[in-house]
Amino acid sequence: MLSNENIQALDEKYVLHTYKRMPGVFVRGKGCYLYDENGKEYLDFLAGIAVCQLGHCHPAVVKAITEQAQTLLHTSNYLVTEPQARLAKKLCEISGMDKVFFTTDGTTANETALKIAKKHGLAKRPDGDYEIISLNNSFHGRSLGSLSATAQPRYQDPFKPLLPNFKSVPINDVAALRNAFSDKTAAFTFEPIQGEGGVMPVTAEYAREARDLAYKHNALLIVDEVQCGLGRTGHWFVFQHLGVEPDILCLAKALGGGLPVGACLTRGDAAHILKPGDHGSTYGGNPISTCTGLAVLETIEKENLLENAIEMGNLLQSGFKKLGPIVEETRGSGLMIGIRLSKPIARDVVAQALDLGLITNATDEWTLRLVPPLTVNAAEVQKALSIFENVLTAQLATAR
Repeated sequence: MLSNENIQALDEKYVLHTYKRMPGVFVRGKGCYLYDENGKEYLDFLAGIAVCQLGHCHPAVVKAITEQAQTLLHTSNYLVTEPQARLAKKLCEISGMDKVFFTTDGTTANETALKIAKKHGLAKRPDGDYEIISLNNSFHGRSLGSLSATAQPRYQDPFKPLLPNFKSVPINDVAALRNAFSDKTAAFTFEPIQGEGGVMPVTAEYAREARDLAYKHNALLIVDEVQCGLGRTGHWFVFQHLGVEPDILCLAKALGGGLPVGACLTRGDAAHILKPGDHGSTYGGNPISTCTGLAVLETIEKENLLENAIEMGNLLQSGFKKLGPIVEETRGSGLMIGIRLSKPIARDVVAQALDLGLITNATDEWTLRLVPPLTVNAAEVQKALSIFENVLTAQLATAR
């Protein structure tokens, strides 16, 4: 077996470095914990960036993968398979949507949504003079289409020029949203809770105004719940809590419980815009990913994990509020939580917490993001809070 140092050397030499790696080599996971090659235990409050909704190697996920792998690995989307049909039915039942197109991740789910929006825009304005609106500080993916909707200069600037006819507006600014909409608008896309943007929630007033404007201008309302959906906030979907109905819904991350799967769900007229030959995905909806996705959703129901997300999220937020003025604000819902610090030390906090056996994340120098598995329990929440308290206390002592 290769040593830790040799594995890291191979990674350094052969893997294209588009990520800033955390130290260590991780070899095993169970529940809310990961283990490195030396056997050190880490409480995982990042969960694959909101992917491992049931934690690591949940028995239901392992069972679904094992049984399906012994039955059928792959066909193509020219052929019908039972796991894909059953997962599509389940997703439509819990979301109220009509149709599903399966993809391999969140970016490709968003690409599907944008193709639908562009075809709709072209039908409205055959000269191509249509627009797609997104939110400032949003994140919809890194491919050229989804990146054009990702209104953050740090992601967009190295790859300009991007696709034309995209513009963005400030979050929760109703007046700006009204001014942005016109008969040229093909679609408005937004995350109901911005993930990479620092766990910033959209207000119900703003979401409902967006829904009304989309109806008024014959535009599509696209809701991107790649990170915040599928139970993370204590609701299946945030749009249900906000009281709006999207025309298009983008999902991924948690859907596969660790396997690559995404979905673009459509409703009403939006479900009939793409025709045979308009779009495709070689691996989208393959039997293993969709079988596992169904197991994830059924386990969330069986283990009452929506309720647990609310209870544990409240416990986390109340615990952070007790840590003093270093915690300027807590925001988010359920187990999607942003912690705004009063000093630009968030990345230092992440590094020091890792040393103490806690994996977390910072979206910028000021904001911690916590997205633990929905299976997390009170003892694990208290353990995480204790580590954060130790790190923040040490940071404040150093600052003095």
